[in-house]
Amino acid sequence: MEHAAHRPVLPREVLDALGCRPGGLWVDGTVGAGGHALAILGATSPDGRLVGIDRDAEILEQARARLLPYGDRITLRHADHRRLPAILDEPGIGPVDGILLDLGVSSIQVDDPDRGFSFLRDGPLDMRMDRTQPTTAADLVNSLPEGDLARLIARSGEEPQARRVARAIVRERARAPFTGTARLAGTIAAALPGPPARTHAATRTFQALRIAVNDEVVYLEALVEACVARLATGGRMAVISFHSLEDRAVKQTFRALAHRCVCPRGLPVCGCGRPDLVRLVTAGALRPSPEEIRDNPRSRSARLRAVERLP
Repeated sequence: MEHAAHRPVLPREVLDALGCRPGGLWVDGTVGAGGHALAILGATSPDGRLVGIDRDAEILEQARARLLPYGDRITLRHADHRRLPAILDEPGIGPVDGILLDLGVSSIQVDDPDRGFSFLRDGPLDMRMDRTQPTTAADLVNSLPEGDLARLIARSGEEPQARRVARAIVRERARAPFTGTARLAGTIAAALPGPPARTHAATRTFQALRIAVNDEVVYLEALVEACVARLATGGRMAVISFHSLEDRAVKQTFRALAHRCVCPRGLPVCGCGRPDLVRLVTAGALRPSPEEIRDNPRSRSARLRAVERLP
């Protein structure tokens, strides 16, 4: 059985949402360790091509080794997925039949304490998906004014006790700068007394810091719109998100692209010059089955949405 660290989330649902079939050009904009890429290459054999990109150079090398048997059917690039539209505009690449974005943090990253994404084991307070970028979580925790830190934790972590958490962090960093995940998690837990919760007290704050370090949400609406614009007619885009901020941005963008026309209902031809660009493939977000959650607990918060490009 494939280890959970390498197990793609919602694999059958992704293939159905993308409408995978033999041939064509498919894009995995967050290729990670290559789980979804393997599934797509299998479903589009014998001649479907796939472009895969990832901002994490170390994980990309694992994907490269894993996908080596597919030869020239796959092209891998080290790049932030915000550069995906520019990559798809390069000569000889388009048009695109399907684009997948899996916005979750790779289990490989989470399980490596040196990456600093998790508080389960102590590690450097890093959280960079691309370790060539300069700003780490420690930089934010140790430098942001208390008010800015509280707003960040409230906005991106949806932490109701953000002010209390920020106050505790600022007080503790005055004694010594934060360098590790365990001390930060302990400071947050101590600031939020009460009965044990289902999730660790530091979960929301760690989410907020990760989103800020990697700029995960601000660009998302523009990226989705740009990717849809590069789909061939009938091509599809699917996005997997793992927290409400991302899912809300994807949902709102897909709905806006699916309901651009403002003409009165019943007109045979659009007269407003704003025809709908896509149709919704998923009426709501698809979620993992109980069986998938049982086999891969980290899939439990996944949400999948997809659209199809109209003529």
